[in-house]
This record gives sequence, C-alpha cells and structure tokens, in this order.
Amino acid sequence: MLFAFDDAQCRSLAETHGTPCFAYSGEAATEQFTALRAVLPSRVRLAYAVKANPHPGLLARFAALGASFDCASIGELERVEALKLPPGRTFFAGPGKRETELLRALVMGVRVQAEGFEDLARLDAMADREVAVNLRVHPAFDIDEGNRIIGGSGPSAFGVDEEEVPALLQKAAQLRHVRIRGLHVFAASNQRDAAKLRTIHGAVLNLAKHLHEAHGMTFEQIDLGGGLGVPYAPDEAPLDLRTFGQGLSGLLAEHAWFTDELILEPGRFLAGPCGTYLARVVRIKESRGTRFAILEGGINHLIRPLLTGQPFPVRAVGKGHGTLSYTLAGPLCTSLDRLGEVRLPELAPGDLLAFGTTGAYGLNEGMTHFLSHPVPPEVWVE
Repeated sequence: MLFAFDDAQCRSLAETHGTPCFAYSGEAATEQFTALRAVLPSRVRLAYAVKANPHPGLLARFAALGASFDCASIGELERVEALKLPPGRTFFAGPGKRETELLRALVMGVRVQAEGFEDLARLDAMADREVAVNLRVHPAFDIDEGNRIIGGSGPSAFGVDEEEVPALLQKAAQLRHVRIRGLHVFAASNQRDAAKLRTIHGAVLNLAKHLHEAHGMTFEQIDLGGGLGVPYAPDEAPLDLRTFGQGLSGLLAEHAWFTDELILEPGRFLAGPCGTYLARVVRIKESRGTRFAILEGGINHLIRPLLTGQPFPVRAVGKGHGTLSYTLAGPLCTSLDRLGEVRLPELAPGDLLAFGTTGAYGLNEGMTHFLSHPVPPEVWVE
C-alpha cells in the first residue's frame, strides 16, 4: 500500500488543513501492526521504534494494540511515559546516552540497551537495586552487506565490538547492581526479502549462542533490532509476512537452547504506509532541458530522498497517470532541495501532489527549521 488516502480524501484534507501537511491513517497503522503480529511466534515482542514517527496518535494506537516501544532520546522517553504504560514495555537505545537520560530511564524502569561499559558503570553508580540491561554488540561479520544505514563489519560508533565482549564481561562482573541479561544487535534496515532477514536473524542467534557457550552469558531477551522494509515504488514487492513469520519460528526451533523472549523493533514497517504528505506546486520552470516543479515543501519536510537516494512515491491528485518528466524541487535556497525525478501529467501552479509512505522518517527527520518556513500540521485521521 503506497498511499493511505485516495484523491477525494487528499483534496478534503488539503482544503480543511491547508498545505503542505502530513496526514496519518489510524486504520492503516492498525492494519500494519495486526498483520505483522498475526504471523509472529507468541514469544516475539513488537517494540515500535519511536524514531520512525513520534506522533502521539501513532504511539497511542500502537500502545492500545499491545506494542512496546524502542526509544533513543529523553524526548522519546517522555512521549512514551505520557502513555502511562505498565513497567517493562519501554527500551532505551542510542550511542551517546547522557547521565540525565540514564537516570530518567532508571526512574521509569526502562530496559537500557547498553552501548558500552560507560552505560553500565553510570547506571551502576545511580542504582540502589539490581538492574537488568541488554548489551548491544557490533558483530565481526557484515549482517546486511552494503547497507549504509547499518554499516558493515568495520569501525562503528554503535555497541561493543564482538571481540571486545570478553574483556567487558570481566569488568561488568565487578559492578554492584547492573547485570547483563540480554543481547541487542541491530540487524537490518528497510529489508523486504524474508529469506535474507532469516539469514541475518540466524546470524544474530548464532552469535548469541556463541556468547552463551563461550562466555556464560545468559539472555532473558535477544533483540534483533528493526529493519523490516516497505515498498516505495509500484514495482517493489512487499515483505512476505507469512514467510518471515515462518522463518522466525524455524530459527527458534533450531535454537532450542534459547527459551526466552525475542524482540523486534519495527518502525518504518508499522508507520510508513499510514502517512501521506500533501503539497502544492508553486511554479513550473524549464532550465537547460530539465523541467522543474517547485513545491511548497522539500527536504525541510522530506529529507529522506537526499539521504538515501530513495524518493517517496508521488501522484498528482485528480490527474491520473502521466508521461512528462519532472524534477521535484522544494523552496529552500540550496540545490540539494530535490524530492526526486518522476513522471506525472502536465502540472500547473496550484496542483496538489500526494507523497505516499511518509508515515515514517517524514517530518521528524526533515530540515524543519532551515529558512524558518512554517512547520506543516500533522493530522490524525480515524
């Protein structure tokens, strides 16, 4: 599903709320969550990655459906804290946790994903009781080859290098309160191949087995991270959920030594398909053989095409399909402000464009404050 709203809904939203704006479908969010939950083994926990989209409507919807939450800043922790969830449904990750953030996580009863000994030592100094944490490990193997978001097996700012784990465990054994009781490996990013995900997750479980057998680590939780992908173009196949679920079931059967909880942290998969960004054409310009459509918003709202080279799907509302080539440009004073090259019907100033799959890594990732353009509204649609 590339677009959460049809043309009539897009026109109504634009007339009611103005443009540019983001709209999120509660129905689409529910469908994504329930479809994924239905194929997973019962001991797989879904923890929504708040970084994908922290909109209160999304958080409340996923919480009501039983989600846990993966946070990466004190701001995200505060948004989840406002949901008033019972303890044990929030995780706190990130490579640069400040002492104030760790203290807040400790007070909230949040499960910390420790990135190194610094996290462990600071928590230990603050705690007055036993605290279980998960240790993020940076594997010595390339778990999602060529993925620039995850990175390879070279140097990384994330986690503890696999070869450094034995030395860290020796130091951690001297701590008074903190106990390592879980493993965290961020496994993939925007991966739609169920077979490849099975291979990646199998490698993580093999790593966990090695750490368990060679170094005596015990795991209440193994966190596979996020990485479940969604299509951004009509010719891209969606993730085969049934095959994905079967893959996880098979891996759990193969790893009978591990009897506790697996965790997945989907963000894009759950939130992406529920969002649509609406913006109007301001002007059309032809320059040395290139036809530009200059829009009300650009990378200040949708920076993802610049970061990844992957444009969001787009259509001209009420105009059907077209064959004219356009370079979509935004209003910012930089030639980097491009949203992709697309084929659309002939456009004119005032035409409404709808960008699909913008429920994840949309407004919250944009260069919102550059040039001080107004921040577009975010509309929750039931």
